[in-house]
Amino acid sequence: MPRKLRNFQTGYSYHITTRCNNREFRLARRQCREVFLYAIKKASDKYNFKLYALCIMSNHVHYLIEPAQRDDLPKIMHFLNWYTAMCFNRMLNRTGLFWEKRYYADGFPPNDHDRALNTLRYIHGNPKAAKMRHGFFYDFSNYGSYERLSDDGLTQWHPAFLQLGSSLEECGRKYKGFCNRYKPKKKTLRKSHWGNKLLKRGNFGDSSRSASSPKIPYSPSRLESGGCQVWSSELLTQVVRKFVEANRPEKEAEKRF
Repeated sequence: MPRKLRNFQTGYSYHITTRCNNREFRLARRQCREVFLYAIKKASDKYNFKLYALCIMSNHVHYLIEPAQRDDLPKIMHFLNWYTAMCFNRMLNRTGLFWEKRYYADGFPPNDHDRALNTLRYIHGNPKAAKMRHGFFYDFSNYGSYERLSDDGLTQWHPAFLQLGSSLEECGRKYKGFCNRYKPKKKTLRKSHWGNKLLKRGNFGDSSRSASSPKIPYSPSRLESGGCQVWSSELLTQVVRKFVEANRPEKEAEKRF
């Protein structure tokens, strides 16, 4: 059955979610999340979109993005998913699909400020909802740029945020209060599939293969072949440092990232 065509609109903001295949925690390694920031920089230079929110979790990624043209969003997502999958498969010594099926995309017009603020808060609240953090600050989320009014080099403030007050300081203060009132919904546990129960009863894998073929440890040089020449790039270090330092709590900004 063919996929339903998406009707993207110019000027709309889109909440995008991409998940690792089989919901595996393939982004748990910090190096992967750092490379992801670099990939966003490359995509931004190529397509000149506005990125209002970002949160890179261990098995999925949230964006709030406004493409320059309505037809740009599929191109942006294709580039990001292709580039990151190529890099991560090399880094993790794996093959096959990295991202799960089709990405989620939900858009709203520029005058829907309530929707924008709620989407920003939902994205920024992901680490707290997942109990990864007690608060909203997280190295791979741009929440800090909203509270601290800092420039992380990749994202910018949504116009709805700029309507919260008569000064940037007031906007940041009100958004902080808005986020502090956030109560994440409890996520329902996924029902156990009968296939999972069957697999638990016996060992269907080839244990000798895993014993004789250990995974090759990650090495920066392994990224230098093919199209994924990132780890030797000084630009990657610059992109990551600026983003992380801008989005950490101010007292932690100078810590080694």
